[in-house]
Amino acid sequence: MIRTMATATNTLNQLQHQFDIIGNNLANASTHGYKSNEASFHELLYQQFNNDKADEAPRQSPLGIRYGTGAVLGQTQINWKIGSLQMTGRELDFALTEPKQHFNILMPGENGEQTVYTRQGNFYVSPVANGQLMLVTGDGYPVANSAGQPITFADNVQSYKVQPGGVLEMTFTDGTVGQAELGITVMERSNVMTRLSATNFALPENLADLGVNEADILTEIQGADRNGIGLQNQALEASNVNYEKEMTDLISVQRSYQFNARTVTLADQMLGLINGIR
Repeated sequence: MIRTMATATNTLNQLQHQFDIIGNNLANASTHGYKSNEASFHELLYQQFNNDKADEAPRQSPLGIRYGTGAVLGQTQINWKIGSLQMTGRELDFALTEPKQHFNILMPGENGEQTVYTRQGNFYVSPVANGQLMLVTGDGYPVANSAGQPITFADNVQSYKVQPGGVLEMTFTDGTVGQAELGITVMERSNVMTRLSATNFALPENLADLGVNEADILTEIQGADRNGIGLQNQALEASNVNYEKEMTDLISVQRSYQFNARTVTLADQMLGLINGIR
């Protein structure tokens, strides 16, 4: 009975992790640029109990018993499928239409400023020194240009528009036009990246341990290759969370949780019966 309870408890603990994953996906179902997490379970080790050699009774069932020790959350991976486009009519909303392409964002890190990557393209402007404006994310982090520097421009902007090749074009009130190349990076090996938040990703710290380098994971789009950048004006990429699938998975996990919780209860009742025997 003790082993039965331990097996069920092992599985209950892992099911709780899947609850957290599903809950996080549902919470970000309306977050632009969010990529859902998917989990898969593996069985833990089995122990084989063979039949007594003196037992020669004919059986239709397989010989012996394989006794498992529960299930474990074997793998959690990100679903990188592109979300649908939502037209917003806002000039500083840009949606990437090609897979693996990400905007470059500058964020403070442990060793100074670091570049992180996102597909969330709802940008804003923030005033800086000398009458300049800086292109920033909704969290206030600078958006990087193709040279890895913050994008700044004069504060008398009348309109914004992104041109082919990822070029942000700004029309000023005096009729002049300014341009800045948005920093766009291709993630060649997306699953190696570390998720920093719902929509931001960064390189892992242990690249050497993984046997890869930055060039194996990321490709900065420069020069003539920028013609392959896919950007949509006045639109945002919606979350790729499949609400129906998440709710179905949630019901399935709830049933599994109830089953294993019931197993613990029944094992406790049987232990009580054994202890009550005189």
